[in-house]
Amino acid sequence: MAPEAKPITKPAQKPLQHRTIAAAVAQSLRDRILDGAFKAGFPLRQDALANEFGVSRIPVREALMQLEAEGLVKIHPHRGAIVSELSTEEVEELFELRALLEPRLLKASVARLTQDDYETLKQILQEYSAELRAKHIRRWGELNTEFHRLLYRHAEQPRTLAIVVNLLQECDRHTRLQLSLTDGMKRAEAEHAELLRLCETGQITAACELLRTHIEDVGKSLRTYLKQHQRPEEPR
Repeated sequence: MAPEAKPITKPAQKPLQHRTIAAAVAQSLRDRILDGAFKAGFPLRQDALANEFGVSRIPVREALMQLEAEGLVKIHPHRGAIVSELSTEEVEELFELRALLEPRLLKASVARLTQDDYETLKQILQEYSAELRAKHIRRWGELNTEFHRLLYRHAEQPRTLAIVVNLLQECDRHTRLQLSLTDGMKRAEAEHAELLRLCETGQITAACELLRTHIEDVGKSLRTYLKQHQRPEEPR
């Protein structure tokens, strides 16, 4: 008698199920935040959300961490998660200031950039591209900030540079959101590479102009997205 065939054991699906559920929870919460149903400061309690979605707290926690990476949620120790403040007015002010100050710093710095600087900048862009493809959202803003900061490091304008670094940090969540939810990833990758090429080949005026339009376009893209997805304030 032939031996009885053993049933084929399927690989465990739990991790995939968790990721799929977490993505669905994140999308539902994202929609409610962006359409104004959940206002800034609204508490996102894991127990209540898990009960609402009929899931465990694990995918809810993963969803909240994803939304924090996108800048839509703030997670405070011992206080839990709340919806972040995000307004078109704030975006407009931050990106207008960046577009005003950063080309000035680049113009003052670019002639002093060394070969070592360019090698470091290229390495940052390589990592940036890899992280974009891997969708490691938390690294996008960090690498973007470091790329811009290194471009301006030789400007010898410490006060302006300090202001710009602070603006870059404030824009971090906006940058991640813009890359996550719009078609900005490929464009950002291409424009960063072109900016570096212009700097390295001494085309300073063109580099400064590209930098200015790059910053303005990111801000415009994000404002457009927010206007399309945020519900108008109801009359009082």
